Amino acid sequence: MLGDTMAKLVVCALLAVLASTLQSNAQQNVILFVADGLRAAAVTPERAPAFARVRDTGVNFSNSHSLYPTITTSNASVIATGHLIGDTGDFGNTFYMGFPVASAARTVTPFIQDNAVLGELNQHHGGNFIAEHSIMAAAREKGYFTAALGKVGPVGIHDLTQLDGKTTIFFDDDTGKKNGIVLRPDVVEMLKKVGLALETPGRAQRENPGKSTNIVQQKYYRDIVTKVLLPYFKESKKPFMLLYWSSDPDGTQHSQRDSINELAPGINGPTSLAAIKVADDDLAAIVAALGDLGLETDTNIFVTADHGFSTVSKQSKTSPAAKLKYDKVPEGQLPPGFLAIDLAHALGLPLHEPSAEGPGVDYKAGKYPRRASASIGNDPAKPAIVVGANGGNDLIYLPQDNAKILARQVVQALLAQDYTSGIFVRDDLGPVPGALPMSRVGLKGGARTPTPAIVVNFRSETTGCDQPLFCSATVSDTTLLQGQGHHGSFSRADTGNFMAAIGPAFKTGFNDTAPVSNADIAPTLEKILGVTLPPVGKLRGRALTEALTGGKPVRPWRLDLVSKRGDNGLRTIVNMQFVGRTRYFDAAGFPGRTVGLKVPASAR
Repeated sequence: MLGDTMAKLVVCALLAVLASTLQSNAQQNVILFVADGLRAAAVTPERAPAFARVRDTGVNFSNSHSLYPTITTSNASVIATGHLIGDTGDFGNTFYMGFPVASAARTVTPFIQDNAVLGELNQHHGGNFIAEHSIMAAAREKGYFTAALGKVGPVGIHDLTQLDGKTTIFFDDDTGKKNGIVLRPDVVEMLKKVGLALETPGRAQRENPGKSTNIVQQKYYRDIVTKVLLPYFKESKKPFMLLYWSSDPDGTQHSQRDSINELAPGINGPTSLAAIKVADDDLAAIVAALGDLGLETDTNIFVTADHGFSTVSKQSKTSPAAKLKYDKVPEGQLPPGFLAIDLAHALGLPLHEPSAEGPGVDYKAGKYPRRASASIGNDPAKPAIVVGANGGNDLIYLPQDNAKILARQVVQALLAQDYTSGIFVRDDLGPVPGALPMSRVGLKGGARTPTPAIVVNFRSETTGCDQPLFCSATVSDTTLLQGQGHHGSFSRADTGNFMAAIGPAFKTGFNDTAPVSNADIAPTLEKILGVTLPPVGKLRGRALTEALTGGKPVRPWRLDLVSKRGDNGLRTIVNMQFVGRTRYFDAAGFPGRTVGLKVPASAR
């Protein structure tokens, strides 16, 4: 009798193990939905019901983080690979390449949201300028169908070695145009069958600037997913990974003109709020299509934003650049390229457009760099300084042999300005008072591209609402106007992105209060998809096991970094959280100059 009972128990245990094994080996689909520029504080059931539903019924990552610099392509590389920016080498939408980029009019600081530029960077850096393997590439190699739709640049970054369009299906701003990734013949036939165009519509903000969302273009992407790709995946009976990178609310928040030259309402005006609903409607349509096709129970949806957002400020009382007069710049405001102008002024060096040929920029006569980035020095072919402008932060490169000496002079000039709030210096240039080493914030690693010598964060402040993270204004080095929107800073308003997940792999109704970041997405999907991402660099995120079914809680802890005092007694402070050895960066800057920065007792 006892023997029969024991035998039954053994059989039951074996069946349970077998069922668990089969369940763990079952291939699940993944949709990675990136709502560009969506702030966590902006998601409410009234404003964004689909995002709120995923957050409230699935997993709410309520302590989520964008990586600094809080820039689109930088975080695209992080989301794609699970590595911090010091490893991916994607330091901004605009950064110094060390060579003239032919596909970008031979500038050395190209805007990399362009497929031709991405292809040229790949060619220059051994086939993949980011070096790290992406989660989409790993899924494709395991036999998953893969597709990426949305904003040009981030879409290509998710499967960089396949920009010929023969495997992964790409749709972005340039589909059907000169720099577009070619569509596979079978995809062309599918589009024709349902009556969809072979060329992506232009962004509405460019055709009717100031008051339009990106609804026309995003409706096109939405239709491709719901009418073409998901039915195709369903019919094929193979697992899939799909990236949907929504240009809104980012594009509209940048371009809106609800309060030109005024900081309020800024990015909280009616045009920007309507753009949040556009992205929300995209997600709702995709979820509905999954249900109609019977794919909902086998599909995990991970929603994130590449960064938060702030209103553009152009205010400074100390900047020499703000004291000059420029065409189309209100008197007393900072012009595009103000940082490069102020450095050229402080060091007594000529200013140039960022190419070997120049030309020179006579800022004393009211001229400024056309796209805010610039080179500084007597010879534009051998600049002493190159500035890559990225809105809420600027990247400073010192490509000549005097970098160690020049770094101190540059930092001294930066500390004199009221628009700076936190400075990070490349480790090999030595300790600099007032600044912290770049390695402390994940900006020094295995990057193939040139690593900046200095990264400078710009001042941010609240415009006075009851939610400081929802109404932040940041000094921004950009061609955009005060009152429009940007990001890139180390404020909590810009690092505070929206993040949530739902599906068979995830817990339900779970509020994950542990720190998480965009670097954790690929390691988490790695587990769900059953693939492996062999690392090149060491700056990697973690799998969010506490959010997965059956996962156990983790124990976070906190740490603040404080630099030595620089000029005017300024210290760079970084508020950090940890899970194990994985780092998360809340906010950084000088006391009183960064929204969300907490000043530890040791720095008071």
